[in-house]
Amino acid sequence: MHRLDSVRFFTDVPPPPSLSGLSRPELEALLVELFGEVAALKQMNSELREEVARLKGLKGRPKIGPSGMDKGTEPPKPNQLAKRRGRGKVTPRVSIEEQVLNTPVPPGSRFKGHEPFLVQDLVISVRATCYQRERWITPDGRTILAPLPDGIEGHFGPELRRFVLMQYHQGQSTLPRLAVLLRSMGVSISKRQLQRLLTENHEAFLSEAQDVLRAGLETSPWVSVDRFAKRADVPKGVRSTDTGARHAGKNGYCTQIGNDWFTWFGTRSSKSRLNFLDLLRAGHTDYVLNYAAYGYMRDQNLPASTIARLMADPEKRFTDQKAWLAHLDRLGLTALSVTPDPMRVASEGALWGSVQSHKFLCDAVVLSDDAGQFEVGRHALCWVHAERLVHKLNTFTDKHRAAQQRVRGLIWDFYADLKDYRLNPGKRRALTLRARFDRIFRGLTGFATLDRLLARLHANKAELLMVLERPEIPLHTNGSENDIRCQVTRRKVSAGTRSDLGRDNRDAFLGLAKTCAKLGISFWDYLGSRLKVAGQAAIEPLDHYVRARTRYA
Repeated sequence: MHRLDSVRFFTDVPPPPSLSGLSRPELEALLVELFGEVAALKQMNSELREEVARLKGLKGRPKIGPSGMDKGTEPPKPNQLAKRRGRGKVTPRVSIEEQVLNTPVPPGSRFKGHEPFLVQDLVISVRATCYQRERWITPDGRTILAPLPDGIEGHFGPELRRFVLMQYHQGQSTLPRLAVLLRSMGVSISKRQLQRLLTENHEAFLSEAQDVLRAGLETSPWVSVDRFAKRADVPKGVRSTDTGARHAGKNGYCTQIGNDWFTWFGTRSSKSRLNFLDLLRAGHTDYVLNYAAYGYMRDQNLPASTIARLMADPEKRFTDQKAWLAHLDRLGLTALSVTPDPMRVASEGALWGSVQSHKFLCDAVVLSDDAGQFEVGRHALCWVHAERLVHKLNTFTDKHRAAQQRVRGLIWDFYADLKDYRLNPGKRRALTLRARFDRIFRGLTGFATLDRLLARLHANKAELLMVLERPEIPLHTNGSENDIRCQVTRRKVSAGTRSDLGRDNRDAFLGLAKTCAKLGISFWDYLGSRLKVAGQAAIEPLDHYVRARTRYA
């Protein structure tokens, strides 16, 4: 071990300044700077400790709760009635079968009617049917086989397939547990057969999920987006900044797009803006050069000469990525090595041109948590995430803590007034709120780190105050975070997916289940309608309901 007198400064670490020659303000500034460096080192040390705990399988530090700004700014609820109300009358969703119960009575008794007693029960039974299909040979040698009843596809009936899809996707069961459950009920089924029921022959569901996304992007005044990283599993009890399962043995990212009427999920290997714009095409594969594409390129500082070269070429629409890259190669953009990357910016612009050409997000607002890849079109920011930056700011002195609490109080009051503005918008109130925003986020607190953060938030003024122009949009992305929890739960109970088909089916069914819940449709009834269960009422395609909701919202 080194003795204390043998310890020397490293060559890359500057020697300490002569403190005796510094004035009091200079000493205070140096102290604040050192406090900031210590906080950064503590943060790095904490992350390293968590990584060591994860590798050792130990328990990590507890999770710090949110600030509670949204709930804290809700108006006070009226006083509850002194007497607590009961649960109300039970109304079953099925037809009620009446059965009269008799009882022996002594002679001379008078009949006083019946006293109802409602009992709900569940009938679970397994039925196996062997269809003896007539087979005929026509005079010309053709074989005619009697068709199977409607809804029969394969050797498992529609009710069993509905039960499997319901339990796996909405019930969040695992495949092994579901196999054990079915076998215990008397169904002869293997894990391989069960896997096929979950992933094969669901093209209609995948197509309907795509149609739901297209309907939402075409008609919604706003969409909220979020994503979570699908990373390798961590031991139980250890915190992870990005949580999720793996796909095909690799890390990936799940993106949520939705609003109050629909939800859609898409899992891909990238979280870039190229990937997000590709998802916004909703299944289309074309690249389009139009006014929207050129405007995007200008906003991203693509050189005017490069844009002119793209505009001069007569070809404006390309069927797929291969055709688009070949076009860029002909124009010589693939050989350029400058900043910004012309190939990337041009591709993003062509993707945005494709989104606009299909009438997606033409006047809609994209609401996000300030992740850079989501900043496309008309963009708004989540206030809860913005306030969280102030809430989690490291403070070192009582003066810093007092400044932080005072700014948080101003933000909370301002947020409450924004919520009130959504209910009663007006031009005069909008002007007042804009001026008030400037006073809050341009003010100086004496806490340098907090002042820099406020200046950074003020730079996002247009996106944070988008609600003044569009009062119908929410002030936060809580809806997206609530939607994406089912993906996190699915990751916890089933780990990752192996095939692209399994990944797409998981995303589609979870999105359809969420959409049904938002539209007030039972997912059980929806599956019964799609699988042609006998006696099940027909349910229209979900994109019809989404269009109707957004049209009259």
